[in-house]
Amino acid sequence: MSQTTAVPSPVGTTSQESPKAGGLLLATILVGQFLAILNVNIVNVATPTIESDLHSSGAGLQMIIAGYTIVYAVLLITGARIGDLFGYRRAFLGGLAAFTVTTLAAGLAPTTGWLVAARLLQGAGAAMMMPQVLTLIQRNFQGAARGRAIGLWSLMISGGIVAGQALGGILLGLGLGWRVVFLAVVPIALLLLVAGARLLPADHGGGRGGLDPLGLVTLSAAVLLFVVPLVLGRDLGWPLWGWISMGLSVVMFAVFVRVERWVTGRGGRPLVDARVLRAPGMRPGLAVLLFGPATWGAFLFTSALHLQGDLHMTPLASGMMLVPCALAFGLVGLAWPRLPLRLQRPLVPFGYVLAAPAYIGLGLAAGGGFLYALMGALVGAGLGVQVAVTNMATEKVDGAYAADASGALLTVMQIGQVIGVAAIGTLFISLDTASSSTASMTTAAAMAALAVLAGLSSLFLVRRPKPIPS
Repeated sequence: MSQTTAVPSPVGTTSQESPKAGGLLLATILVGQFLAILNVNIVNVATPTIESDLHSSGAGLQMIIAGYTIVYAVLLITGARIGDLFGYRRAFLGGLAAFTVTTLAAGLAPTTGWLVAARLLQGAGAAMMMPQVLTLIQRNFQGAARGRAIGLWSLMISGGIVAGQALGGILLGLGLGWRVVFLAVVPIALLLLVAGARLLPADHGGGRGGLDPLGLVTLSAAVLLFVVPLVLGRDLGWPLWGWISMGLSVVMFAVFVRVERWVTGRGGRPLVDARVLRAPGMRPGLAVLLFGPATWGAFLFTSALHLQGDLHMTPLASGMMLVPCALAFGLVGLAWPRLPLRLQRPLVPFGYVLAAPAYIGLGLAAGGGFLYALMGALVGAGLGVQVAVTNMATEKVDGAYAADASGALLTVMQIGQVIGVAAIGTLFISLDTASSSTASMTTAAAMAALAVLAGLSSLFLVRRPKPIPS
């Protein structure tokens, strides 16, 4: 299993600079991604008014919040394959159109059931749209331009998460009710549809074979069995069925691996091509993008609980407290490609070396104020190297397999965030009832430990591959 050669292209395609691969194209796809990420968190702020207006049950509210994330996580790899088969432009625009219609449906929902269904379909539209963003960047940008584009891609992810909390507070503060958090997105999405139809480069997809239905079913089942109890388990008191479900997910992942080997052996195109995972950088990159986003998701979740619950800040004020973190994250991601090549690879483990003690600093600065914001900025600066991780993980993957790589990376990042929120979020909630300072310090230590694991994994990513013996 060589780690020294790039994945060969089955169709002779490589990443290339598109004539339209400029700022407008990048802005279009990144704003679409921003809207999809925004919808993960913006609804959280509106749940009290939704509950009052629609008379929603606890289970209904959980599905309004979590249904989007569950469907999104399950269908990401499938969305990447759809783009590979039918064209990335078509998949992006199709996903954006579905996202727009279902967002409008959510804003007009007369009942809890209607809103839950709209959120599930929203997640499906986002899962079709999101993988195309990274794939289009991989295929249409090269060199420093590609590094800058991935930096902006990562900034949109972090910015969307933070903005969801702040923007939700602003919109609800207008006194227009909970529907505005959905309806305000619709005109922007419609403008993006028009811009995307004009700016996105035409393509017909580079995939061969079909959707790999057996792989689709087994992987979807494995992710579903794993994600659902993690998303819902905390609010349901971690019932027995959740632990059984997560155990069965391990079995289904093993079944998925066997199915993919069988499909490959028959000359078909598996849902996740093993040749992508054998590309230099992909496997250690996946490990880093599991642990790193786990700390990020946990930090944003527990910070919102701490700032709004323990320190009694408004959603807007707590969101603004996290702005330095998001800005530092984005600035490091944008600055990384401009560094000398000899510094770019060592920057990655150094980032996690910085993030780990910064998390401890957050625990010590639990009272809020300038020191808390400063520690948050150091966390953001440290985790900003995840932009470099994404670039290094995919730099040796041939453009023909860009969709496979995008789907795998995004799925692992999403699972990492879900794990961080579920595990560390539960730890915080269980300790916070007794002592907020103990909860802050303990969860800070847990996040620091995850950052250390990400840093150790990154050592395998940044080492240069040995030359092939002649």
